[in-house]
Amino acid sequence: MTRPTILIVDDLPENIELIKTFLFNEKYNFKSAHCGEDALNIIQTQPPDLVLLDIIMPGIDGYQVLAEIKSHSGTRLIPVIMVTGMNDRESKLKGIKLGVDDFVTKPIDMFELKARIASLLRLKEYTDQLESAEQIIFSLALAVEAKDPHTQGHCNRLANYATLLAERIGLDTRDMRAVRRGGILHDIGKLAIQDNILLKPGPLTDHEFKIVQIHPEAGERICKPLKTLSDVLPIIRSHQERYDGSGYPDGLKGEDIPVVARVIAISDSYDALTTDRPYRKALSHQKALRVLDDETRRGLWDPDIYQDFKEVLKMPEISSRVNQDIAELKHIN
Repeated sequence: MTRPTILIVDDLPENIELIKTFLFNEKYNFKSAHCGEDALNIIQTQPPDLVLLDIIMPGIDGYQVLAEIKSHSGTRLIPVIMVTGMNDRESKLKGIKLGVDDFVTKPIDMFELKARIASLLRLKEYTDQLESAEQIIFSLALAVEAKDPHTQGHCNRLANYATLLAERIGLDTRDMRAVRRGGILHDIGKLAIQDNILLKPGPLTDHEFKIVQIHPEAGERICKPLKTLSDVLPIIRSHQERYDGSGYPDGLKGEDIPVVARVIAISDSYDALTTDRPYRKALSHQKALRVLDDETRRGLWDPDIYQDFKEVLKMPEISSRVNQDIAELKHIN
């Protein structure tokens, strides 16, 4: 089992050595930094499992280091204990607002510090296990995509299209995160469909199409046990619903379709139209819009969201934006 790594940040070397000496018999590895700049360099290149952070330091102080740690997706889950000689309420509130996980007050009660470190490292271990489970789910979603060489990059592009659209229509941070993840996971239920149907180059029979229609519910079942994906489930289940009620699996209509699913659905359709598929060649941007214009007039798409989507497509450097890497996929080979 790998030993957890603790980064101790303090401008006084003797304070660092005192803490390391007291924790010597614990199964930890230690790194140290004597200023905020060095601490951030270590965190960015070799993220520790916990940061023990002094507040008062020359240059970048502890609050600034904390703000940097908690503002980036790759480091925000690292637990941070702030070491402070200040007992005033304002100082602690500032740390809490920035996302600190715990405080210890100088002079340090070493037994209290030891207990707090152990508690936060246990929570970090549970968090890492959840992240590993999520990575397995994302890998499975990419396995579906990899079955068909025509769909390479579809999940990544869809996640970006949907995120840009969600931002334009004013969805909150949680919903934007859901549509980004939904772009990756929307078709994971296709794991339950035979390849000879999934990759069929010609039209599907009625029976084959009924089999394809199980994938939203199958995807929901796959992801439902993982509580951290609960906000993505409405997307997985409802991304094949249509505004006029002609979709599946529930025949939802209009505003009854979750807005996050409507965002994914129109983004998914555009990307599908503009990429090669086994049954047809990619359409040009203009031809794809003509198809979507007609489908919107016939009631398939939310007309307001579709108009916003067309504005998204006019954004500067839209091609590079939709092809940029998604955070959830960066560590998946």
